Amino acid sequence: MSVFRVAGKTVFITGAAGGIGAATAAALHARGAAVVLADLSQDSVDSVAAQLGTDRALPVAVDVTDTISLSQAINHAIDKTGSLDVVFANAGIGTDPPATIDPEAFERVLEVNLLGVWRTVRAALPYIIAAHGHVLVTSSIYAYFNGTANSPYAMSKAGVEQFGRALHTELSIHGATAGILYPGWVSTPMVRAAFGGNPIVTQMRELVYPSLLGKAISPSAVAERVANGIEKRSPRITVPRRWQAIAGLRGLINPLTDHVVTRNTKLQDLLRQLEASQPAQQ
Repeated sequence: MSVFRVAGKTVFITGAAGGIGAATAAALHARGAAVVLADLSQDSVDSVAAQLGTDRALPVAVDVTDTISLSQAINHAIDKTGSLDVVFANAGIGTDPPATIDPEAFERVLEVNLLGVWRTVRAALPYIIAAHGHVLVTSSIYAYFNGTANSPYAMSKAGVEQFGRALHTELSIHGATAGILYPGWVSTPMVRAAFGGNPIVTQMRELVYPSLLGKAISPSAVAERVANGIEKRSPRITVPRRWQAIAGLRGLINPLTDHVVTRNTKLQDLLRQLEASQPAQQ
């Protein structure tokens, strides 16, 4: 398909109060797009809008776990901007490791990261189809890399990947497109535990991920790739690119990495320490 310039288009972004969402809003706004900034707190998206300037930046409070909230936000966006051309279902949360976390916390990750993406896309889809627009969903390298100590997050991102792949095919008959974003480690509060916030988790990251793969990149670096990917209607955006080879060889690499990490005695010891550090569950 031809290049899909975002100038003059309206982009609805969830998780827009910070991190990848806010950085992408800034990148798209700089290219001439109108951005609808959606997040839980009105104050937080108001702050992002103020930084961009009120022209072509519409802040809305929305809960991606609430279908009514999403419908109201989408309708408000269309009333104010007149169209909806791109939806970036990016809202996501993490949680404290490991898999022995509180069940409610485990399910909350799936509710936001997976069902929240589905609900966001569902609310926007009729308008995206009418505009022959584009859907982008945020998955992660955790969609295919071992999710040790982060299983609810990895589960959610694997589900998002499958959703995005299906959308890419299903929307093609309508002249619309869909893509999947696979970020690696990004410098946001969500990864703080793995970069000094939790000494055990930090050691695990350093042990499992070689130095190059274990480095965090800035949200702005992701945002530029996202903006380019939307304009190219890319089905996949992997950032940083060094993860692309692993993604392409996942059928061979995944069984090998599962075997290696399961038998790594130092990692096993860290996992025991991590479990022991967590409150006992009923």
